[in-house]
Amino acid sequence: MEPLNLPQINCNIRKNGANVEIFDIIRKKYIVLTPEEWVRQHFVHYLIDELKYPKSLFRIESGLNYNKLQKRSDILVYNREMEPLLLVECKSYKVPITQAGFNQIGLYNSKIKAKYLVLTNGLKHYCCTQTKESYEFLKEIPAYKK
Repeated sequence: MEPLNLPQINCNIRKNGANVEIFDIIRKKYIVLTPEEWVRQHFVHYLIDELKYPKSLFRIESGLNYNKLQKRSDILVYNREMEPLLLVECKSYKVPITQAGFNQIGLYNSKIKAKYLVLTNGLKHYCCTQTKESYEFLKEIPAYKK
């Protein structure tokens, strides 16, 4: 897999038949290793190891309904009161970050209402807050505060 603009991680990777799988420390199971999953796993480790978000507050690929369509958010982190704090949309490192990605995460956040939004392809990372009219970009992803 492609090196990312994130710290290297200590991860368990295995071959399972025709698939290569990576162990997800949040879901506690092996997941097929796709380019998007590679980014997601690196970002989860970054949030936990570098920014000190507690593992117990994560939800990975949690479902949400939008206009009768079933959608899935990549990473959702709650605060200690179990209110949505950080919503992360992961793209493959092969996919450039575009307005469509911001539209997607903004749409998801219209239901979730997280304080911070992050859009990443593992090479570029954008963090912002969302108002009804626009996004306010932050210089860095905030570390977890107790």
